[in-house]
Amino acid sequence: MGFFERFFKLKEHGTNPRTELIAGITTFMTMAYIIFVNPMILSNAIDTPHAFAAIMTATILSAAFTTILMGLVTNYPFALASGMGLNAFFAFVIVIGMGAPWQAAFGATVISGTVFFILAVTGIVDWMDKAIPSSLKKAVAAGIGLFIALIGLINGGIITGSTATTVTLGNLVSPPVFLAVLGLIITAILMAAKVRGSILLGILITTILGWFFPSADAYAAGAPFIGWFFGTGTATVTPIPTGIKSFIDLNIGNNFKALGEIAFKLDFLGALKLGFITIFTLVFVDLFDTMGTVLGTGARAGFLDEKGRLPKIKQVMMVDAFGTVFGALLGTSTVTTYVESTAGVAEGGRTGLTACVTGILFLLALFFTPLAMMIPSAATAPALIIVGVLMMGAVTGINFDDFTEAFPAFLTIAFMPFTYSIASGIAIGFISYPIVKLVSGKAKEVNWFIYVLAAISLIHFFPQIISWIF
Repeated sequence: MGFFERFFKLKEHGTNPRTELIAGITTFMTMAYIIFVNPMILSNAIDTPHAFAAIMTATILSAAFTTILMGLVTNYPFALASGMGLNAFFAFVIVIGMGAPWQAAFGATVISGTVFFILAVTGIVDWMDKAIPSSLKKAVAAGIGLFIALIGLINGGIITGSTATTVTLGNLVSPPVFLAVLGLIITAILMAAKVRGSILLGILITTILGWFFPSADAYAAGAPFIGWFFGTGTATVTPIPTGIKSFIDLNIGNNFKALGEIAFKLDFLGALKLGFITIFTLVFVDLFDTMGTVLGTGARAGFLDEKGRLPKIKQVMMVDAFGTVFGALLGTSTVTTYVESTAGVAEGGRTGLTACVTGILFLLALFFTPLAMMIPSAATAPALIIVGVLMMGAVTGINFDDFTEAFPAFLTIAFMPFTYSIASGIAIGFISYPIVKLVSGKAKEVNWFIYVLAAISLIHFFPQIISWIF
């Protein structure tokens, strides 16, 4: 343990190996869904014979190595993986919508990661961190909290879509939804009782309870609402183990063989033909999603200094940018710092050891993909909702008595869940902040770089501006 103490400076950060281990496991369990969701999305655009297995392997390897690298380089508990939203942009906009070859889309992703890396190395990202006012940083943390909670509520089926009201209460008598609510109550009780590892315990307990609840389809077909290990053929919310192969897959060689179908298959010429807007969008969303995530998570963990800045943000951004390039070379979409890192932080994770544990678990997932598939969304959804509760505390640091601080902060918080985009929340904050400061005679309070970010943010909402200029 001496090595871990010296390298990660555990005592200095008020933590210990056990806490970091639990935090790393918790982070992994809340983001393990990407192992299967990412290939489900990207395989719509990649037409190789073994696309799903190839993308799954690329997703696991890129998440594992970049997360471990983040822990070793920055000593922060941030985990990375292929970003949700950007994978959909890759598949449904670039490849399917624009008709571009998937090789060109990977080329564009490598270019975007390289541009991001240059911005980090040159210190431009650090300028951006210094320019952002504290109120917006706290708003980002709170907005991400609402965003995470919304994801959890949707994943658990507690909130669902509605043509009449946009969103509405889900079907609580559906066993999976009922289980998610039960898991939320269990996790909340553990949190209130200040039980160590509350979020992780909540996931595990809910997963086990899922053995006793039929799936939505089985319930609709007449299965009882609850019972003791339903008979063979009755699907349950958590799949019932049927043997050792339900947990372990020792034949992972086929996955690596499949990886060869997409790894290092890049078309840079085709990427350049996609145009400035496409590559800019990849850079912009990755940059601001990452900034929002690390600032929000950093605020929750107490990493920000007295000026609300995150130390070593340049290194964080460099690792994130490297992850995007590395992931695209292997065969997956943009790799970004994951907001689910806050789950580990909420469990006490404060150093890179948490990230290393998460990364190692991703590597082990190559052998335990059947086990990872057993964790239902009904078990991870409550964890995301609880993390959202914890992150909302950041709003107490915003001065709502000053409208020029309150208005941009509110828009930042509101836009994240309502537009389902962290980047849109940050962009509206950058645009509204200088406007209200200018009209109220407080222009001197605005860093000059905020105006630059405001102009860039306008392009986020109105990409046709580029075509008007060029």
